[in-house]
Amino acid sequence: MHTSRTARAEGGERVMWLTSQRVFYAGLLGATRSRSLGGHALYVSPRGLPNRVSIDGGPWQSGELLVVPPHAPHRVESAEPLVLSVLVEPESVDADALPPLLGQAGAVQDDDVVRRMRVAHAQLLAASQGEAPPPADFDRLFFGQALAPRRLDPRIAQIVARICANPAEPLTAEACAASVGLSFSRFLHLFRSQAGVPFRVFRAWKRARSLLRYVHQGTSLTDIALDAGYPDSTHFSHSIRQVYGLTPSDIVAGSRRLAVMDAHGPSA
Repeated sequence: MHTSRTARAEGGERVMWLTSQRVFYAGLLGATRSRSLGGHALYVSPRGLPNRVSIDGGPWQSGELLVVPPHAPHRVESAEPLVLSVLVEPESVDADALPPLLGQAGAVQDDDVVRRMRVAHAQLLAASQGEAPPPADFDRLFFGQALAPRRLDPRIAQIVARICANPAEPLTAEACAASVGLSFSRFLHLFRSQAGVPFRVFRAWKRARSLLRYVHQGTSLTDIALDAGYPDSTHFSHSIRQVYGLTPSDIVAGSRRLAVMDAHGPSA
């Protein structure tokens, strides 16, 4: 496992812990439009004021804890500048063995998870001045136990691992199918059944997720777009806005005082 601290909070409460299969973020939410994240998303109010969520154009729901399924378009509003959030990659967990919490959507009452997220936030702020915790600690901190891993077909697992390791690689479904000895149509069907989403959606999400690793590099948005695998800045901006509900420039600007702990390795 390689772990590095890429930035340090400057007297604030903003911190992000980024692993290959999980993300914890304590920072600015911003004036988001509709967003569609590729993981199970939890949003928690840091001090007890309720947040609001509207999922797929539905009615607004308010609470200290909000839960949104993977790839569900939603809007979130925070009563405070700061929001706490956790993201769990769905292909990394057994859908049939998930905690009941992650099978819900909208405002959810779970005082234990709210408490865990607030305690973990304080612990990660302290840790941000040194080495990141090992990724294997993530689930214990936020859920009290390791989430059961999903067992993927070895051929699909190989492609998933390749995309996650290098989201910028210009992989095509045709090339992936050939590399694992499957016909094109069989590969597309098997990938969707195993990963839960079509190949193109999965690849697009992992590429957009990789933006989180670049927020402190100090390079231009054009360079970030190319490093992340986007053909041009227009495509980059459009894709990021669809996923995060914010422009890349807004995300980078809002991350200036964010301590980022980037750890590579399995989370459970």
